[in-house]
Amino acid sequence: MARFVDRVVIHAAAGNGGNGCASVHREKFKPLGGPDGGNGGSGGNVILVVDSQVHTLLDFHFRPHASATSGKAGAGANRDGANGEDLILRVPDGTVVLTEAGEIVADLVGEGTQLIAAAGGRGGLGNASLASRARKAPGFALLGEPGETRDLVLELKSVADVGLLGFPSAGKSSLIAVLSAAKPKIADYPFTTLVPNLGVITAGETIFTMADVPGLIPGASQGKGLGLDFLRHIERTAVLAHVVDCATYEPGRDPIADIDALEKELSEYTPALGGNFEDRPRVVILNKVDIPDAQDLADIVRPEIEARGLPVFEVSTVSRQGLRELTFKLAEVVREYRAAKPKQESTRIVLRPTAVDDQGFTVIEDPSVEGGFIVKGERPERWIRQTDFSNDEAVGYLADRLNRLGVEEKLVKMGAVPGCQVTIGDLIFDWEPTTPAGIAMTMTGRGSDIRLERNDRIGAHERKALKKARRAPGEYGDDYGDSSEE
Repeated sequence: MARFVDRVVIHAAAGNGGNGCASVHREKFKPLGGPDGGNGGSGGNVILVVDSQVHTLLDFHFRPHASATSGKAGAGANRDGANGEDLILRVPDGTVVLTEAGEIVADLVGEGTQLIAAAGGRGGLGNASLASRARKAPGFALLGEPGETRDLVLELKSVADVGLLGFPSAGKSSLIAVLSAAKPKIADYPFTTLVPNLGVITAGETIFTMADVPGLIPGASQGKGLGLDFLRHIERTAVLAHVVDCATYEPGRDPIADIDALEKELSEYTPALGGNFEDRPRVVILNKVDIPDAQDLADIVRPEIEARGLPVFEVSTVSRQGLRELTFKLAEVVREYRAAKPKQESTRIVLRPTAVDDQGFTVIEDPSVEGGFIVKGERPERWIRQTDFSNDEAVGYLADRLNRLGVEEKLVKMGAVPGCQVTIGDLIFDWEPTTPAGIAMTMTGRGSDIRLERNDRIGAHERKALKKARRAPGEYGDDYGDSSEE
């Protein structure tokens, strides 16, 4: 038997980026072919897409783990790795995506609306892409970034024009069954309806939807009964319809008391999507008037309800009394709501410009280590993940990037001294000031960096000596000197 599931937790894992390749072109009679390592492919994304043919979150209830494929590593001869394939997860219209803490990430409404639930990792650059005037033959490549991993809560909030309010067994399921082609379960015991039902109704040229969802009881806004499950599904409705059972024999129950009890629950419930129910138009449906005692009760309470400014309709799902008038009144209210609602653009572009003084990172003092500092920022933390720390030249390249970004300058201004502990992402190291970007990188062998072999900071006179080393063989090796005889 099919099940309706309207709240699930999914574990989305995007694909990892492929590693870049460090390769040198080798061909007969071409000993200096240059770097030709390709880039790694990007990992696949996990994407949520609204599909009108999907009506429940049942698939995610049984398969909550969703993983996209990873990108392939680059190869020599400038061959880039293949990108990972995106994983498309189809969700019902009206799905709200939240974090586990309850913060709304996105409200997915409208066919084809998409959300990247987890972004794939970037592929690492190969040494061909890292070559520059100062670093003509890099002996390293960048690692691929790990894909994003997120735990998200999916909640389905029905997209209906009319929401039916009522106590259990008030006749909501019977009403939607006679007004539409929906076939909800109907019985004579409370809480027959355990899952929302949606019906499509035609009134003249107007077509609208009606939601029949679990009944309310006092205390529903605090979670009693099935109240919270019900209230979540009427957040989007244009009109609220009170379905009142005029034939009930329960002590203490009457139409006025039922309406007041349900209105109290509405006032105490705060919709997750914002707003409230106070501004929603209401109608009152006095049901089961085909029973003589129910008709007498309806005649008694009708004037008091109308005095509150609420339209009243006496109906019977058995004899079909009053259903036509009710249908056209609901269609009229829905038309007015749609006309007053601002038109939704098919595509929305959200611009979040970066502040003019945004450096892309921040440096704060480490509260757990005396004299320590923590560097936070998307770029420096990403560079840490991309660095192969088994390769000295890759570590030197990381130092150059951080220096160009201004991290070292900021650390000096904050009072950092050589040897103090600095944390960037998952990396903790003892900070040593480096040379300006590109000074020493061309004077060492491939895969190594002289700065990691020296503890003292290079002074101005030493940098001048290093520049001369490029033109004459010296202590830094003949690979970077001119070995021709004078």
